[in-house]
Amino acid sequence: MGSEAMVPEWASEPCIMGIDEAGRGPVLGPMVGEDEFGYMLADILKENNVNNQGMRFDPGARTALAFVTLRSDGEREFMFYRNPSADMLLQEDELDLDLIRKAKIFHYGSISLITESCKSAHIAAAKAAKDAGVFLSYDPNLRLPLWPSADSAREGILSIWETADIIKISEEEISFLTNGENPYDDAVVRKLFHPNLKLLLVTEGSEGCRYYTKIKLQYK
Repeated sequence: MGSEAMVPEWASEPCIMGIDEAGRGPVLGPMVGEDEFGYMLADILKENNVNNQGMRFDPGARTALAFVTLRSDGEREFMFYRNPSADMLLQEDELDLDLIRKAKIFHYGSISLITESCKSAHIAAAKAAKDAGVFLSYDPNLRLPLWPSADSAREGILSIWETADIIKISEEEISFLTNGENPYDDAVVRKLFHPNLKLLLVTEGSEGCRYYTKIKLQYK
């Protein structure tokens, strides 16, 4: 018999925690609901010495929830409770652009590109970071059930592809973005390497990862 556990976090939190452990002093700035889940996430960040001053609390919407289950083959399945949730309602004028411009790394995913007004806020935040010389780190974090269609997901994910300095992608996402091509073929992966990209990471679960630069391929 399996067991159930509630682990409060969001998609970018493991990355943020890792940066914090490296002594980089991360600042997290999502939109959450003014509810028990939103304050729980804020408290967890504070307990882990992560600066949460960029967080916004929306009194009119709930914090998004994702329920994750493990299948017998070890793969995850996701069920989302949002429509609309606070993160979907973030407005461009709610961004702390000064905080963004002071960052060293701006890390983001693609889920915020699915709906307005969050999409415009995301694009504005990334532009402010890029213009200020901040390093842009992109994890598409494909969650297909949240998108209207597979085509819109592919188009949305690739729409901001060439602004990133670092991209972290899974084998599944490679197949998806290349319309079913072999994610183990280096030539296929190289198609996703844009001219301004510094580093492309391909995660392989328990097998580690591959990483690509402009001049070489490495396994780790």
